[in-house]
Amino acid sequence: MVSSRQQCSSRLVSFEAAAFAFVLIGSLSLGVSQGANPPAFPIDPLQSLERTCFQTGGAWSEAGNLRSDVAIVYGIDPGLPARMATWRDRGYRIHVMTGVSWGQYQDYLYGRFDGVNHEDEAQTDRNGNKISHGGDVYYMCPGENFGKFLCVGVQRALDAGAEAIHLEEPEFWVRGGYSEGFKREWRRYYGEEWSPPHSSVDAQWRASKLKYYLYRRALQQVFDHIQAFNQRTGRGVRCYVPTHSLLNYAHWRIVSPESSLARLTGCDGYIAQVWTGTSRTPNQYRGVVRERTFETAFLEYGAMQNLVRGTGRTVWYLNDPIEDDPKHDWTDYRTNWESTLVASLLQPEVWQFEVAPWPERVFGGKYPANSPNPQPIPPAYATELQVVMQALNDLRQPRWRWESGTTGIGLIISDTLMFQRGDPNPGDRHLGNVYGLALPLLKRGIPVMPVQLENLTLPRYLRGLQVLFVTYRGMKPMSPDVHEALASWVRAGGRLVVVDDDADPYLKVREWWNSDGRDYATPRLHLFELLGLKDAAFEMGSATTVDPGVRVGKGRVFWRRSNPADLAASPEGDGIVAALARQAVGSRRGDWKETNYLLLRRGPYLVAAGLDESQATPARSVRGRFVDLFDPELAVVRETTLPGGARRFLLDLDQVGSGGPRVLASACKALPVKKGGRDVLEWVVEGIGGTRAVVLLRLPKPARQVQLDGAELTDLTYSSQDRLLWVRFENESRPRTLSVRLD
Repeated sequence: MVSSRQQCSSRLVSFEAAAFAFVLIGSLSLGVSQGANPPAFPIDPLQSLERTCFQTGGAWSEAGNLRSDVAIVYGIDPGLPARMATWRDRGYRIHVMTGVSWGQYQDYLYGRFDGVNHEDEAQTDRNGNKISHGGDVYYMCPGENFGKFLCVGVQRALDAGAEAIHLEEPEFWVRGGYSEGFKREWRRYYGEEWSPPHSSVDAQWRASKLKYYLYRRALQQVFDHIQAFNQRTGRGVRCYVPTHSLLNYAHWRIVSPESSLARLTGCDGYIAQVWTGTSRTPNQYRGVVRERTFETAFLEYGAMQNLVRGTGRTVWYLNDPIEDDPKHDWTDYRTNWESTLVASLLQPEVWQFEVAPWPERVFGGKYPANSPNPQPIPPAYATELQVVMQALNDLRQPRWRWESGTTGIGLIISDTLMFQRGDPNPGDRHLGNVYGLALPLLKRGIPVMPVQLENLTLPRYLRGLQVLFVTYRGMKPMSPDVHEALASWVRAGGRLVVVDDDADPYLKVREWWNSDGRDYATPRLHLFELLGLKDAAFEMGSATTVDPGVRVGKGRVFWRRSNPADLAASPEGDGIVAALARQAVGSRRGDWKETNYLLLRRGPYLVAAGLDESQATPARSVRGRFVDLFDPELAVVRETTLPGGARRFLLDLDQVGSGGPRVLASACKALPVKKGGRDVLEWVVEGIGGTRAVVLLRLPKPARQVQLDGAELTDLTYSSQDRLLWVRFENESRPRTLSVRLD
């Protein structure tokens, strides 16, 4: 993940360039072993599930040796095969990632690829400035040959044996759309002369639709190339798209193909690039603008999960232990990582994770970078990270249960959130049309689900949802067929809550609802027509009352004539949204419930977050026997509380199940290999060199002797009450044998 930023500031661009350079030279600065036959970790029988991965621009190094199932090697330059080999030799499955919208693509820019100079395909703003990621690394407006150029580099990865290709961040800035290359594509796509995107809302809308199409076309070219390669060779190379969430792209004013990619032949899924840098973007609630990292991350991860739900595709969730801005301290990084990590774990249908981008900058970097005395990673945090990274291999838990607010409530979002973010009317700067509806529910302990509008036509996509909120403020449906699916869901018993004042300037763009024989002032009217509703059927709710709704079949429709962004800006707005939800739920099941926390049980794991800006009731307390996975000591706790701001990731010892000795948690990879005898247990262990390891074992009786590669360990603690043994030692980035001899 080398990521975009709101203003593409020189400060962040220069840091990202430095970070990328850091990982590329990791083999020099962090002691890569290039010798023949390096020690490889034994094959994990579950490694083929690709439960966890990380991305790296460098060759193998001690600071990057996370012992995940997959190493994603970044870049498609000539040095790629050699870098791949260093990771493969140590037992990793190998994927390859490359940027789609920017990269070291000077051969294409300057005509060395096809004899044509493509500098006019650099994304350009209205002042004629090329939009750069640093120097002549431009964000591209992909012409017809750009996808072919990417295929050449991708072929290098295919020839070197990559098992999957990740095409990262197809991004077109909203402020772009003024290059000669874009003008050519406009004329070809629309059959009319280019209009400056800022000249009207119609021009801005049409520019965004074209940007959306251009990167979908480029990616399809690469997908097709890989599919042809698979047919020729009998291989099964997969294709994924690491991308920010729809919510973040809309907030940061970037256009990307998002949900449409899951419909392309050859796309196997996504990496959800959600992390502190995206989720700390301030939003507005009760009129207060501030960072809400946990809540924003929860909605971002939920949006990404709903890109693939019902499609058969896969999504990994990214967790970044730091973030791209190097000026924060380790306390900031740790606090926000725990928030985003918990937010990702509260999405029970996803069990695959990218545990870090650029691990070398985590375990080899010093922060804050602008301080006189930047510090390396605190030992406790290094241990905590490795405990969690190993625990994430065990999140494929089919049994899960919520213990918080009302479930089954969703908020419809559309890719067109990205289409209404530029001049002359860029919409609410805080994306209040989304957060004004989502935060009032989430802050009441309701795990509201962002629901992808474009996917409503998928079979059973809305299964399990009882209430849906929708507004066409800030977004529009791209086709009328989604209304058929939505109307069918309502008639079958769903409750639809519409919050819309019919005053969005983008209602007047040239689109399906006002062309080809249709003459609707708003797409809402088309939906209401399918539902058999007239506007006059709805009472006018005041600021303190709620429209009682209108019955449609077995369901009901509610309409609040408000702009959700106005509700976000008002101290009373959240109460209005909650009242709407309460009435919609009550009309169906009568089981409305609010809490000041979110709590999810996933198999033997308990994941929870205490909520601030919530109801003033006592903090939830949970009793039992838990191992705190955020505690580098892996202490057993008998009770945990959830005050506002609390983040919990716990292993419930009473839910682990019965059985013999086993590793319950570890700050290193610990793979059982064999029994050294009736009373001898053995594991192969490996972690980040120079960090402190702790291994927590369930043992029915105390150990008589514990050895690491034949050397006796003495830093041990045994609890007779819980029948647990803690073993502590220094990690090394090579496989060693941990032996435990029982009494």
